[in-house]
Amino acid sequence: MDELIVRVDGAGPPGRRRDEPARAAIVRAATELFLAEGYQAAGTDRIAAAAAVSKQTVYNQFGDKRSLFAAVVLGVTATAEAFGAELTAALAAVQHPEEVVPALRKLLRRWAGVALSPRVLAMRRLVIAEAGRFPELAAEYHRRAPDATLRTVAAGLVDLVERGLAHVEDPDRVAADLAFVLFGAELDRALFHPDSPPPDAERLDALVDHAFRVVRPLG
Repeated sequence: MDELIVRVDGAGPPGRRRDEPARAAIVRAATELFLAEGYQAAGTDRIAAAAAVSKQTVYNQFGDKRSLFAAVVLGVTATAEAFGAELTAALAAVQHPEEVVPALRKLLRRWAGVALSPRVLAMRRLVIAEAGRFPELAAEYHRRAPDATLRTVAAGLVDLVERGLAHVEDPDRVAADLAFVLFGAELDRALFHPDSPPPDAERLDALVDHAFRVVRPLG
C-alpha cells in the first residue's frame, strides 16, 4: 500500500486565498458523502456538485481530496473540545463537597450521550475504516477527541482534589476506567451495529449508575 501523507492542519495549498463560505459548503458536503460512502467512493466531482461549487474550487481550497478528508475528520473534534470546556466549567463551579457527586453524574451522563451519538459513532467508524490508509490522521483524531476528553476528565478530578473537594488516588486511571465502564461495551456494540438507536434517557441514567457502582471515582 502506498504511503499517503495528509496535512492534519486542514489548510489548503500555500498561496491560495481562503474562501470561508466555499470551504464550509465543501466540508459539509464532503462530510455527508464520506460518512455515507467512505473515502474511496466519495469523488471530488460529487463533493463539488453537492457543495454547489466547481471542482477547481475544491482543489483551490484544500489542495487535494486527502487534505479535504483531514479537514473533515479533524473538524469534528470540536465536539470533544466543547465537551471539555463544558466539563471544566462545571467542575470549576463546584464549591462544596456535597455538590461533587451530582455534578460528576451529570457530566458522565453528558459524556456517554456524546460518545454514543449517531454522528460521533459514524465518524469513528469512518476513521477506523481508513486508519490503514491514513495512520497519522487516525492518531491525530484520537489525540484530539477521545484521548483529549480523558485528559480533561482527569484534569477535572485533579482540580477537585487540589481544592479539597474530593479524594481520587489516580485521576488518570479513574478517568480511563470511567470511560470504559460507562460506555465501553455500548460503544463496541454500536460500532458493529450502525442501525442501533442511541441510548435513551433511562439507559443513560443506568449507565451512569453502573459506572459509579463499579469505579467509585471519589474513593
